[in-house]
Amino acid sequence: MKRILLIGYHGQVGVEIHKILEKQSNLVAIARPLIDLTQPENLRSVVREVQPEVIINAAAYTAVDKAESEAELAQIINATAPLVLAEEAHNCGASLIHISTDYVFDGNYYLPYEENHATNPLSIYGQTKLMGEEAIRACCSNHIILRTAWVYGAHGKSNFVKTMLRLGGQREEIRVVSDQIGSPTWARDIANTISQLALSTSDDFGTYHFTNSGVASWYDFATAIFEEAEKLNFSLQIKSVIPITTAEYPTSARRPHFSVLDCRKISVFLGTYPTHWRQSLVKMLTELKTQN
Repeated sequence: MKRILLIGYHGQVGVEIHKILEKQSNLVAIARPLIDLTQPENLRSVVREVQPEVIINAAAYTAVDKAESEAELAQIINATAPLVLAEEAHNCGASLIHISTDYVFDGNYYLPYEENHATNPLSIYGQTKLMGEEAIRACCSNHIILRTAWVYGAHGKSNFVKTMLRLGGQREEIRVVSDQIGSPTWARDIANTISQLALSTSDDFGTYHFTNSGVASWYDFATAIFEEAEKLNFSLQIKSVIPITTAEYPTSARRPHFSVLDCRKISVFLGTYPTHWRQSLVKMLTELKTQN
């Protein structure tokens, strides 16, 4: 079995990857406090000790708005840490799988973004994630950068689905942005894709896009969450979801208005097209209801 090093297994994607690969590989999974992404030498020593065949980096600084005031910290975690992992992967002959984001694009396009489309991040978060991508490409030829978007899951402290369920259980009315368009993506679907990539014997390295299929605004997503949660008998007070513009909901970080990713390339690799986002949403809500 392949010896795989998973960095950041406590996150919502990392947890799902761990569940899958612990049974199918010789997996070493590490997260805080055992590893500190702000300490590059700590990362180097871990890789050198494990001597993996594959490194999966599922850790990142993802607080998009907070990054605007913590640019240095975001850069260390999102750019410097991937650089170190890429260098160490190259040195030990390992391949590196790294998760990136739709936020490397500016959202001014009108068709799904392909992997080779010009990047132009609007936020510190997007800029630091792009820096991480560039560092990996420069240092490790055996890499896969998997860009994804609008991630949610049953695990992790918070995400859009959990936030909507919490607010919907407390309020009768919620205002949600309707002019940002993307593809909601279940963490487990991302984990399944990364696991297939990690276990593959193919050498088709490079950049890939993966999200669930279909498109939605945050308003569409919120409406679907409440519709499906009501069917599953979640405790809700919500009576109306009101669409608003981005201008009506100012945030510290600018976000792309349109960040749908073209997933044809990864679909060819996997031999199947990603599940529609609403189908995956139902599965996640069902799991969350069972847990609760």
